[in-house]
Amino acid sequence: TGAISSLQRQMELQESELRRIKFEKEMLEKQLREQKEELQAMSDKFYSLTEEERKEETIAMMEEQNNSLRQVVTEQESQLAKQKELISDLEGTISRLRIDVVTSRRRIQEQEEAQKEIQSEAEALKHKELQTRVAMQRLSSKFERYRNKIIQSAFSLEGSQHPSEELTEEQVLEATQRIIDERMEFYQMLKERSIK
Repeated sequence: TGAISSLQRQMELQESELRRIKFEKEMLEKQLREQKEELQAMSDKFYSLTEEERKEETIAMMEEQNNSLRQVVTEQESQLAKQKELISDLEGTISRLRIDVVTSRRRIQEQEEAQKEIQSEAEALKHKELQTRVAMQRLSSKFERYRNKIIQSAFSLEGSQHPSEELTEEQVLEATQRIIDERMEFYQMLKERSIK
């Protein structure tokens, strides 16, 4: 946004400069027309004089004025050409600045859309994280119930004593394996009896 404001200020300055130069150009063109009209009037006046009136002193004076006016006209034409070139350059600069403003606005819009998308993804991830935590709590609760059942099963067997301290995971696994082995032996015994 700051870049766009800067570009717009720069463009306004360039446009103001362009208006000033166009005004100066119009003034120069007006002066040039007036000088040409004056030169033409003097030329017409000079050629309308009779041979007797064309004295050497008058001719010299008018030629000097004509030369002076021609020089002024030449300078003004040169200055006018420079003004036209400067106007063309300023119009090109203004055009580029307008393109820069449009490009900057498009870039900002793309960044805002990307930010919204990232925000949406972040919200989705937060939701997923919350769901995962809930699932983990459920699993943890189920695991704890399962663990307690294993401990109860392992130590409710004949000859087993309830542990006085909290069991490690390794001890729980050993107890689970022992229960499985005993059940397998019992199942094998039943199977052999049924065959007999």
